[in-house]
Amino acid sequence: MKINWYPGHMHKASKEIKEALPHIDLIIEVLDARIPYSSQNPVLSDLRQETPCIRILNKSDLADPALTERWQTFLEQEQGVKTLATRTDQPEKIKQIIDLCRKMLADKVAANRVIRTMIMGIPNVGKSTLINILAGKTIAKTGNEPAVTQRQQRINLGQNVILSDTPGVLWPNVENINSGYRLAITGAIKDTAMHYDDVAFFAADYLLSRYPECLKQRFQIDDLPETEVELMSLIGQKRGCLKTGKQIDMDKTGKILLQEIRSGKLGQISWESPEIVNEEQAELERLRAAKAAKKAARKKKRSFR
Repeated sequence: MKINWYPGHMHKASKEIKEALPHIDLIIEVLDARIPYSSQNPVLSDLRQETPCIRILNKSDLADPALTERWQTFLEQEQGVKTLATRTDQPEKIKQIIDLCRKMLADKVAANRVIRTMIMGIPNVGKSTLINILAGKTIAKTGNEPAVTQRQQRINLGQNVILSDTPGVLWPNVENINSGYRLAITGAIKDTAMHYDDVAFFAADYLLSRYPECLKQRFQIDDLPETEVELMSLIGQKRGCLKTGKQIDMDKTGKILLQEIRSGKLGQISWESPEIVNEEQAELERLRAAKAAKKAARKKKRSFR
């Protein structure tokens, strides 16, 4: 799925982050625990370079606990960052972020120097809620949709830790098509930038293969169909999503399925694993190589004319 949602304030925010980073001691990147790879902004990763980083796997109460553990191990071993899985109903665990910052920059703590941190992440990962818990008061505006925070602000968290907040930032081109679907499923992009039925078909196919029991329990289905189209039709019938002539309203059915997923009513579901991502990355590299080879062949052909 091609994402066509990159508001002007996101471009501006990316430039401001780039300008501020040389003065930052540590980056806190908030990820969606359901999609730890797809919710990593590659532009932000390039910008941070060698700056120490904590990756927060937020909304862990919506994710598959076993996969969250595997993702934490993968990120710490393969990407050399610290990780912490959080959920908003466990504020004491969120407050451990301050202690982790001080532990990672023990030399600054020993010298009684200010630790300058920056929190960043894609839209709708719960960044503002985390900030309010860390600050102990309502500072950042929260909302159940992307693009609520639109400007940077500095917050004193105490214990010599200063936090710079940034707006949620997507990137102009999501190369991995499946990542685009996952971002849409979890609500990282506005619903106006996607087609419900298209995204829901992707979700239905994944759920059939990975979480069939969740489907059976939530929609009271004894025998699951084999295809995502049949599944969507069955859900549509059960939820009364009918158009004139008793045709299934796939768009309305798609909205219902996505709402069930985002609310957690369908269960604790993760939409990618390290193995899935490695396979997709390998395929992406093959596509890039093939594209480069075609471009080189066309250039060579033109040179002989």
